[in-house]
Amino acid sequence: MDSIVDATIENIAVAQLTNLEVFSGVLQLLAETDRDIIVVTSDSRGSGKLVPFGQKFPEQIIEVGIAEQNLVGVAAGIASTGKKVFAVSPACFLTARALEQIKNDVAYSNNPVTLVGISAGVSYGALGSTHHSLHDFAVLRTINNLIIVAPADNFEAEQAVRLAAETDLPVYIRFGKKSMPLLSAEKSFEFGKGRLIREGSDLTIIATGETVEHACRAAQKLEREFNLTASIVSMHTIKPLDYNLLSEIAASDKPIITVEEHSIYGGLGEACASFLIQNNFRNRFKIIGIPDEYTVTGSQQEIFNHYGISEEGITKTALALLGE
Repeated sequence: MDSIVDATIENIAVAQLTNLEVFSGVLQLLAETDRDIIVVTSDSRGSGKLVPFGQKFPEQIIEVGIAEQNLVGVAAGIASTGKKVFAVSPACFLTARALEQIKNDVAYSNNPVTLVGISAGVSYGALGSTHHSLHDFAVLRTINNLIIVAPADNFEAEQAVRLAAETDLPVYIRFGKKSMPLLSAEKSFEFGKGRLIREGSDLTIIATGETVEHACRAAQKLEREFNLTASIVSMHTIKPLDYNLLSEIAASDKPIITVEEHSIYGGLGEACASFLIQNNFRNRFKIIGIPDEYTVTGSQQEIFNHYGISEEGITKTALALLGE
């Protein structure tokens, strides 16, 4: 089956598709040969880029309306019959309103539903905190039997959807709305295995989802303006976390920064910190994310700028951690 992503472009200035567009395209490719692919949406066919899928495969898409608990329950029931189900809804509602159904109907009952949280993080920036999903990593990490993935670019998005369609386990995939560059020519992708996007000798920046691009830009700035080189890791899988890679990174004793479009509590940063401390690593360490407050209102980029998740903010944090 053909890929819809040309994973040879390394220039991060080149904008590609949104990860949601990749998601929709991959589902269409899979559904052409697999009638067991079923999509369930909660009034999110348009925002989930699924209108073309619905037009092409009207018998393989189900609309439940604005009823997220029903969305997850229906998806779990269909999956229990052997179908490959993708339940699509805004991340802020899917992982809050339907948390009990995710916990019991999907994970506890071991129904292989792929939960697709769209417009995640602060993608709905101007709509305010009610529409931001800065809690999803934290709450879902506490649920057993659930893989949690936040793709950083089109290649990772494509691979995550393909792997989700093949696995017998429940999966949560988190997508934003921004057009994404291809960050690396490396074509290796597995759940639970972080991707080394860039190698450096002074520090390591571990990022996830749409923050990886900003980490890459910060690494370029550090090298260009300060003669410092940073390794960049796309930790696309929040659970299970790549503990082997974390151990390798920490063994160098270089400072570590984590970056996420999520609360500083309970997400990628705290997952990494917990592992490092419990395994006696003592690297200088800093978490970049959203602090314990209701977020400012603005575009995703404006919010990133405000909280230091941008190229400039990550660069400043790196210089401070290095004592520069």
